[in-house]
Amino acid sequence: MASLRVVDFLIEGLRKGRRDRAEIAGTLFGLGAYVGEVLVRRAGAVWVDFDEEQREFFGQSVGVRMPDGRFWNPLGKVVNCLERGGTDGSEASLQTFYLTLPGRVRHAA
Repeated sequence: MASLRVVDFLIEGLRKGRRDRAEIAGTLFGLGAYVGEVLVRRAGAVWVDFDEEQREFFGQSVGVRMPDGRFWNPLGKVVNCLERGGTDGSEASLQTFYLTLPGRVRHAA
């Protein structure tokens, strides 16, 4: 979970670099996949293929389902963080997102 702070700083560096989103799309995807895997390994989530309605809503084909049944889009969350900034602990911070995430379990295997 603490590594999400590092991801926040990486995203902040990409944001400040003002690079074209298409140019960093692969990096954003990788960071989003990492965030999703943190949710899987530490919060009890599972990777899922979104259905058609969810794909339209989230703009992604995959995401995670939390133990309480809620769905989250870590790939989109990374893009949101890029667009809004977030190393100051604001709502766009991935570490804050994790710590305030409803439906997570503590210390999932």
